[in-house]
Amino acid sequence: MTDIYIIAEIGNVHDGSFGNARKLIELAAECGADCIKFQTHIPGAETTRDAPTPPYFRGEPRYDYFLRTGFSEGEWMDLKNHADDQGIDFLSSPFSDEAVDLLIRIGITKFKIPSGEVTNLPMLEKIAATGKQVLLSSGMSNWHELDQAVGIIRRFHDDIVIMQCTSLYPCPPEKAGLNIIQQMRDRWGLPVGFSDHTSGNSASFAAAVLGACVIEKHLTFSKKMYGSDAANSSEPDQFAGLVSGIREISRMVNHPLDKDDISDFAEMKRVFEKSVVSTTDIERGIRIEAHMVAIKKPGTGISPAKISSVVGSVAARHIPADSVIMEDHIVNPQPRAGEI
Repeated sequence: MTDIYIIAEIGNVHDGSFGNARKLIELAAECGADCIKFQTHIPGAETTRDAPTPPYFRGEPRYDYFLRTGFSEGEWMDLKNHADDQGIDFLSSPFSDEAVDLLIRIGITKFKIPSGEVTNLPMLEKIAATGKQVLLSSGMSNWHELDQAVGIIRRFHDDIVIMQCTSLYPCPPEKAGLNIIQQMRDRWGLPVGFSDHTSGNSASFAAAVLGACVIEKHLTFSKKMYGSDAANSSEPDQFAGLVSGIREISRMVNHPLDKDDISDFAEMKRVFEKSVVSTTDIERGIRIEAHMVAIKKPGTGISPAKISSVVGSVAARHIPADSVIMEDHIVNPQPRAGEI
């Protein structure tokens, strides 16, 4: 397992403010994300004017919302350059062929396919033909639709990450679909990520343990901001906790332990485990009987697991009372008469 790639999904949290968009890039970098992702909406190329609004945001008509919150190509270029300056990757999901062309022109290095575009096979073919990596979201699609999408992209290349996702906002924990991560990996033999729409961080942490190579979660300044994404996004403290938690999980998973290697706690083992000890003075040549020994700390001598080898043995030297018995303190006895 390699380090997990963490995407801060901004969507339209900026609400059309170029300044907010720049500040969100800085915030994502401060939180430790590897990548910041926006959405590139060109309303005339993407939607009819009377298209319905999603159930979680009915604040204004969809067409008008995209028109009001969109950026010019020059602004998109500036945002990408600002991300470069902040040391964070820039990504934006296209929702039309025109958006694909714009993102290519500003030098995007990979594409994230949003869940609603999985069946837009002509656009998938256009994107795949660029040869750039594709992160394919799956939140609204069944297996057949995903098979078609993966097949289209694979005509051009295999640099694909399938993103397990559930398009519910917020997503209840029982709908996160963590079981699907392994099913996707088995089905296509491709790396699988997780786009988390739950309210907390637990689903992302679980996905990291299950081998997700990419984790995506929404980020906002405040859940109280206006717009379609803010209420279901993580505030900075939560997102920073997500990043630090995933980094720790990566270290755990990337460093498997050998249960037979006790070097890290050898001293603790001597302190906390126990040994066979004498309960009385035992003179040299005396056969040791059960009442002469007990089990006490420290664990520097003969293990309690071997007490049967001590009882019945002969003291090879004088053993003072309350002493840890060592292997060289005893010898195997000669059999007594009648014991042969």
